[in-house]
Amino acid sequence: MTNKQPVERLEPGTVVRAALELLDEKGLDALSTRAVAHRLGVRMNTVLWHVKTKARMLELMADAVVGEISLDALPDTPDERVHELARRYRRALLAHRDGAALVVGTYAAESHTLRFAEIFVTAFLDSGRSEREAAWTVWTALYFTLGLTQEEQAAQRQPLGDRLAGALSSTAHPSLHRTLGHITGGSFDERFEYGLTAILGQG
Repeated sequence: MTNKQPVERLEPGTVVRAALELLDEKGLDALSTRAVAHRLGVRMNTVLWHVKTKARMLELMADAVVGEISLDALPDTPDERVHELARRYRRALLAHRDGAALVVGTYAAESHTLRFAEIFVTAFLDSGRSEREAAWTVWTALYFTLGLTQEEQAAQRQPLGDRLAGALSSTAHPSLHRTLGHITGGSFDERFEYGLTAILGQG
């Protein structure tokens, strides 16, 4: 579907919204400035005028995804606040097709991303962690969430267990074969909660 829109009404936010709609419909591999221009019914140069490059468009899209995270009604206790922020971050990624792959491929120093990061780091500092520990634990929690969510979204197309079961041998990979049920078992919700608890030292 092509959504015709007058050029004079275009702005970066309009381009980003159209790009996110295209992402949800066709996935990250199909995303391009040309495809977004076609969706908006304008020339590709018009899209580039507003977002400059595809890389910049992806940064703005990633920031928009993070901007969908509600920061209201967070727990007062710092450790509970950290856990809840990570949960909301994951839900925002899952709300868009290939959302984790989109965000992990960018480094968006934009308003929504910086606001979320500020609140996340503050929660770690409020819990009594040092500046270094707060910063590095934030990285660890975010990278874990991005990686697991990216695998979760990829598994919707081809489950990991299906690939591993045919590749593992009890003689060549005895430890992997022995633990296969745990590697592929459990829901992604369970894996996320377990991993985040381990990272935050709340076990």
